[in-house]
Amino acid sequence: MGLGSQMIKWSVELCGLFVKSGFYVIRFDNRDVGLSTKFEKADDVNIIKLFKAVQKGKPVSAPYTLDDMADDAIGVLDDLNIQKAHICGVSMGGKITQNIGYRHPSRVLSLCSIMSTTGNQNVAQPKPEIMKIFLTPPPTEREANIVHSINRMRVLYGSGFPFDEKKARKIVTESYDRSFYPSGTKRQLAAILATGNRREQIATIKAPTLVIHGTDDPLLSIEMGKETTKAIKGSKLLIIEGMGHSLPPETWPRIIDAITSNAAKISM
Repeated sequence: MGLGSQMIKWSVELCGLFVKSGFYVIRFDNRDVGLSTKFEKADDVNIIKLFKAVQKGKPVSAPYTLDDMADDAIGVLDDLNIQKAHICGVSMGGKITQNIGYRHPSRVLSLCSIMSTTGNQNVAQPKPEIMKIFLTPPPTEREANIVHSINRMRVLYGSGFPFDEKKARKIVTESYDRSFYPSGTKRQLAAILATGNRREQIATIKAPTLVIHGTDDPLLSIEMGKETTKAIKGSKLLIIEGMGHSLPPETWPRIIDAITSNAAKISM
C-alpha cells in the first residue's frame, strides 16, 4: 500500500475479487504504519528541509529506504514459505514493487505498479497547491483528522468517478482507530526522497510488468506512469480515464482483468 496507508486500504471486497480470479492474496502493513514495527528510536525528520535538498539535487538521508521496505516484503514471503509471487503495489507501494523487481528478481512472477513513479524529478511534478495539501500535517484530534483525511482523498480522487464520502469516512475512521501514527508517515516519505531516481535500476526488470495510471492523478501525473513504462522493456501501460490518485470501485474489474492477463504471461 501507499504512503502512510495501512493494509486495510486494500479493501476486503477488492481482495475478494482477486481471489475469485484465482489469486491467493497477501496484504500487510509496511514498516512504521498500522500494526507493523514502529521506528520510534529513529531521529525525527524535517520533510521541508529534505524536499528543498532534493530540489537542489543534493543527496538526503533517512532512517531507512525503499530498498529496506522491499526487503521487508520479501521477509513476509519468507515467513510464509512462498518462493515466488505476483507483486502489486500502489503509489509508494508501486515504488516498493519496482524495487522488489530489481533487487529480488528470483522471487517475482509478475509485477504491477499502480499510480507510481521511477523517482525521476525531471518528469512533471505536482502543482504547489497539491503539495501543500499533501504535506500539511494532519490534525491529531480524531474527528478533525477524519475530516482532513476525507478532504484530501476527495482532492486526489479524480473527476471521472463519483466520490463516495460515506465509504471514505469508513476507511479513514478504521485507519485512525487501528493506528494513528503520523511520525511513521514522515519517515516513509523521507525514505522515498532518500531513494531518489531509480530509473536505471528499474530498467533491469525482466518480469512481466503492468503499469496502471489514471489521467486525472494530481499527485503523480500520468507522465510518471508513462516514464515507468518506458523504463521497463516490454511492460504494458493501462491508462484509466478520469482516475486520480485513487482506486475507484468502478475501476476494479478492469484492473483485475489486466493484472490477471499480465500474470498469465509467466512461464512456469
